[in-house]
Amino acid sequence: MTQHSVPEFCSAPGWDADRYDRQFGYVSALAGGVVELLAPVPGETVLDLGCGTGELAATIAARGARVIAVDGDPAMVASATARLGSDVLLADGHDFLIDEQADAVFSNAALHWMTRPAEVVAAVRRALRPGGRFVAELGGAHNVAGILAAVRAALAELGLTEGARMPWYFPSPGQYATLLEAHGFQVLRMDYFDRPTELTDCPGGVADWVAMFGAELIGHVPPDRRDAVLARINELAAPTLLRDDRWYADYHRLRFAAVREPAGAPDAVVMR
Repeated sequence: MTQHSVPEFCSAPGWDADRYDRQFGYVSALAGGVVELLAPVPGETVLDLGCGTGELAATIAARGARVIAVDGDPAMVASATARLGSDVLLADGHDFLIDEQADAVFSNAALHWMTRPAEVVAAVRRALRPGGRFVAELGGAHNVAGILAAVRAALAELGLTEGARMPWYFPSPGQYATLLEAHGFQVLRMDYFDRPTELTDCPGGVADWVAMFGAELIGHVPPDRRDAVLARINELAAPTLLRDDRWYADYHRLRFAAVREPAGAPDAVVMR
């Protein structure tokens, strides 16, 4: 396996892999549907793009597939390597290379961190054999809109809007289907759905979610004002995201299956 540069695979400045497993294990737990859509079979090669701590890669391997796991964060790579008992490729999802072509590329809750999606889809196409499938789930349009509104309002109230950065790409179904087709994929399925998700292991509420996933939204906040910002985010989010003393993330998900069109379509972008 070969890697290119790493820096923009995930926008987060660095993951706490242990905390991710402890507080946000639901990310993998809710991915059963996308694994079933992948339907891995014994003997095939599956590339898990953005494998995180390797939980889903292990699930796919348990079905008999050979898994090539890829992530852009060193802590996640170390955690996944320990879980899988094999090396995990540290690589940028926008521009990664492997030494062979896979039967399938799989991704869960990772593609929305890759903010140059055309480059990602081109890299996926290069990694797939003709007829190989690309199956993934990511945040779709309006994902965590309530959380983002609370963050923006809290920063504005405290005069801290300058320096905040949106670290995600949340496409509509039409946008992503068009992107796939433009790069030589046939879209077989494109589902878009709401999935409000209880933050069962986040005693600090939405603030815990923001601290883990929204580092670039609040990374510019001076350390002595960070607690005040997080507290205000919770206050602003509570009317819509706190129900019966339970906090929720307002997820909107995009799940798809596509296949790389067979021989005849060049490796360069196919525009239609």
